[in-house]
Amino acid sequence: MANELHNYPRPVHFNNREDKEGPRILRRRVDKENQTFSFFKVKPLNPIIGAEIEGVDLSKPLSTPLREELNEALLEWKVIFFRNQAITSEQQIAFAKNFGELEVHPFYNAPTGRAKEVIQFNRNKVQKGFENIWHSDVSFREQPAKAAILRLMKVPPVGGDTLWADMGAAYDNLPDTIKERIDTLQALHDFTPSFSHLMSPEELLKWQKEFSAVTHPIVRTHPETGRKLLFVNPSFTTRIIGLDEKESEELLQFLFRQTHIPEYQVRFHWEPNSIAFWDNRATQHYAVSDYYPYERLAERVTIAGDRPY
Repeated sequence: MANELHNYPRPVHFNNREDKEGPRILRRRVDKENQTFSFFKVKPLNPIIGAEIEGVDLSKPLSTPLREELNEALLEWKVIFFRNQAITSEQQIAFAKNFGELEVHPFYNAPTGRAKEVIQFNRNKVQKGFENIWHSDVSFREQPAKAAILRLMKVPPVGGDTLWADMGAAYDNLPDTIKERIDTLQALHDFTPSFSHLMSPEELLKWQKEFSAVTHPIVRTHPETGRKLLFVNPSFTTRIIGLDEKESEELLQFLFRQTHIPEYQVRFHWEPNSIAFWDNRATQHYAVSDYYPYERLAERVTIAGDRPY
């Protein structure tokens, strides 16, 4: 393993290297794929991750068959997008509740007049965007989020895109030596590196008692598809259990870099009233902070998840 890490990024051409040339293993699902849908049209934005859904009005209640098809589309594409959805916060919440119980974020307060499950991101010339780091939402929780639904109300004239990376593809293409090394390892996830700057020292101590660091498997199994997924992120994963500090940091940095590979990514260009619905178990995302001083206004609701295994 040391050679795999220390030689990176020397230009070599072994078939099991991260920096290899040529085709990669690119699968949308491992249990089933290429499904057909009766209630909407799917417009892929990438061969394995990301698709626009056409023909669904999210202001209306979902029938059970439509809900089931949307869930299947989410499992296959990992993030699905909807355009021209002029819905309210209440309708966004109602849509999200079709897929599970909603969670309340511990560190973001709902805006005035909104339900407690709503997070608002208002980035402008005063509050610059700082979500430009690859991450899986709230992986510091014992039960990280299952999925999230983000709606943009105001979009900058240029910039402000969001990227998602397929963590199933990231795992599939790891060298076998790395897979063997990480398949049974666990890593520590902690909110402190990302959220402590928002708190006073007293508040930080309070929240650290309520949300102490948790351990999750480096490779989690998707509870609905059975797929193996790489489950570490630079926003919340701080170290690998059982490794010394240097080895842990080298291995984590190698694993973090997997999201940087373009074949695993989809990039979405927002328009007003666009919505993204992503599987937080199977993806990481990155909000590009290139639009200052323009305004970008969004609201998100998050669906509670289960303990990774």
